[in-house]
Amino acid sequence: MKKILALLLAGCMALALCACGTPAEPADETGSGGDANASANGDTVVIGVFEPLSGDNGAGGKQEVLGMQYANAETPTVDIGGKTYNVKLEVVDNESSNDKAVSAASNLISKNVSIILGSYGSGVSIAASDTFAQAKIPAVGVTCTNPQITEGNDHYFRICFLDPFQGTVLANFAKDELKAEKVYCLGQLGNDYDQGLMNYFKQAAEKLGMECVVESFPKNNSDFTSYLTTAKNEGADVIFAPTSISYAQLIVEQAAAQGIDMPLLASDTWDSNVILGAAKGKDVKVYVTTFYAEGGNAEFEKGFKEWINSDSTNLSNNGGNDIISAVSVMGYDAYYTALEALKAAGSTNPQDVMAALPGVKYTGITGEISFNEEGDANRDSAFVKTANTESGLWDFVTVQGIDGAQ
Repeated sequence: MKKILALLLAGCMALALCACGTPAEPADETGSGGDANASANGDTVVIGVFEPLSGDNGAGGKQEVLGMQYANAETPTVDIGGKTYNVKLEVVDNESSNDKAVSAASNLISKNVSIILGSYGSGVSIAASDTFAQAKIPAVGVTCTNPQITEGNDHYFRICFLDPFQGTVLANFAKDELKAEKVYCLGQLGNDYDQGLMNYFKQAAEKLGMECVVESFPKNNSDFTSYLTTAKNEGADVIFAPTSISYAQLIVEQAAAQGIDMPLLASDTWDSNVILGAAKGKDVKVYVTTFYAEGGNAEFEKGFKEWINSDSTNLSNNGGNDIISAVSVMGYDAYYTALEALKAAGSTNPQDVMAALPGVKYTGITGEISFNEEGDANRDSAFVKTANTESGLWDFVTVQGIDGAQ
């Protein structure tokens, strides 16, 4: 559907050019600009960054933004329609809050952005989606994996795999590698990401013959003792907890304190230095699925680490060390995907960029990036890593697909 609408829109633009002899700029109903705005700003194109810099997902959001900022430092200009533009990143904090996502989105729209990247966290992406749609500005999700983000619309795309896929990968890993027969699933009540991924995991796990016990905890919960005790009393072989980083840290620390010896299995949200710090020196087993494993591209990693270490703010936003998070690499790839969309559009007008996005292809650090008809990335595998509690680093385990390890 997105491809069909894009072709129709492109055809209408071509007819307008023939009729008028010059490119027609649509009325700017949102203040989001077009080529005229870029010229007025000194040939600058603005990429909006919609990410959590605070709240439950603040740590992950900061790391995702770091990847975009590094890419911008590496490639600060882009040629669009025969003209070289400076690329400016406008970063707005959505505070990890669905309630505040709309105002953050509106704030970004007022910055004359041509395309928006984000967010870390599916709930805020879903909450802001209609605001982006009304402004006719395309958005590219970086690591937001809930299917609802792109369903039934023509403006939201994404470069990561989806939760139905990730849930199946996690279930296969639990069955094949962890030899689980019973899994205790724990997520935040009312959280779109947690609840959605637990549901997909449960569906896949039950098809594989595993039993799932599902529980939810209220927002702002800090004591997971009773939940961990329940998992132990239920005889679970694995605890699956696709929670935000702030809750994950508590779960890891309290599982270690209780002597929980069953593996903690989680999704991409746990791929964080915060989790490594929580697990270091403790007798816990933590496994995560994610988008990239350090060691995959030496040249990129060398440059990124040097850039992180060159600035105290960058280092702080990365958790105080130069361990490379997969979300940073995805942020890096998202930036270059946005540049490809701008080049393909030949324009900074958001509607032109939206029309160009379905055909964009880019070879990134995380692999080949292209979009299907729903606007989702064509991805068929995920990395599995485990926390090394001695070194405080991630150890690569396997590359896993829906049919098993690859």
